[in-house]
Amino acid sequence: MLTASPVRVCAFTVAALILLGTLIHTVGTTSAVSTQVKDGPQKRAEALGIKFEKLKPGYLNWCARSGKMLYTCGFSSKTKGQLGKNMTTQQGYDAAKECAVDILRAVWDRHGTLDNLRVIKVLGCVNSAPDFGEQPQVINGCSDMLHEIFGAKTDGHHARSALGFSALPKGAAVEIEAIFEIKD
Repeated sequence: MLTASPVRVCAFTVAALILLGTLIHTVGTTSAVSTQVKDGPQKRAEALGIKFEKLKPGYLNWCARSGKMLYTCGFSSKTKGQLGKNMTTQQGYDAAKECAVDILRAVWDRHGTLDNLRVIKVLGCVNSAPDFGEQPQVINGCSDMLHEIFGAKTDGHHARSALGFSALPKGAAVEIEAIFEIKD
């Protein structure tokens, strides 16, 4: 009967675990990439339950195009209130998601699809009590949705500003605007 030394068994086990880890990582990466290729941002947004239809013209442009760039107007949340006074950070996060949905609808209305776009910049305004300092966590509601739809490390990876204001129009909790690039 052959016996292996404990050192050889340990080295073999470590090598096998490294190989298995590499295989699992590669398979996981491959399926994530193929999911992105098969299901683009438009399908991912629809899978989240976002409905797209033509918007009624407003006083100003919901989304303006200049060259390869799309600029949205500021979209206010339907949720009203002031963060740090009568709203929690979680409620603000949810209000920021409301704004993200409206932004996506405006971009879709102008461009006809969410595919072939890259998120460049998000500007988030938070109706904040004087001592409230969690504006970035509130605007994460919008950023997280854009990451989910466009990819956190790919076309959804954007620059962002999250600012506090003592008031927003009509008492909105959050107002957000965004800039997108149309890819070749």
